[in-house]
Amino acid sequence: MRALRPLASLSLVLLALLSTSAAFAEAMYQVEVIVFRQTTQPLPAARPAPDDWAQGALPIDPSQERATTLNNEAGKLTPANGYNVLLHKAWAQSIGASPGRVALSAGSEQSGHFPVEGTLDLKQDRLIDLSANLWVNRFDDSGWLSSSELIKHSVRLQSGELTYLDHGSLGLLVRISPL
Repeated sequence: MRALRPLASLSLVLLALLSTSAAFAEAMYQVEVIVFRQTTQPLPAARPAPDDWAQGALPIDPSQERATTLNNEAGKLTPANGYNVLLHKAWAQSIGASPGRVALSAGSEQSGHFPVEGTLDLKQDRLIDLSANLWVNRFDDSGWLSSSELIKHSVRLQSGELTYLDHGSLGLLVRISPL
């Protein structure tokens, strides 16, 4: 009988760990993203963004949009300081063990593309894994996509920390905080 007690205790500990990770997997977070350009950098000509830039990701549900909190940081990214904010959004999202993908866009759509468009993949183990594929697009005089810049990064984030991702003339600030 005594030999079964350690097994029962081990089973209870494993069950507690599984239930904790299940609750952890369903946590809601506020995700906030700022995409900006250094205005002093020359704009490289690159291949245009693909027509399937969203890759099946759904746009952020308007009911999940939140007020931005990185307004002081965005306020410093002015043309007078050599920067231009291209996108600044915040939303609530459940982040768990399986990746969740959202489509981001800013500006007016032209021929199926936006001035800023792309996807964010988020998943959580102990830290939060972020994969960003964001295009900053240029259009010709007739409204057709002529070239794009891509910021593509994968990084591990600490919850609540502001993280800066640099990519040539483009930058990305992101903070993911529990709700």
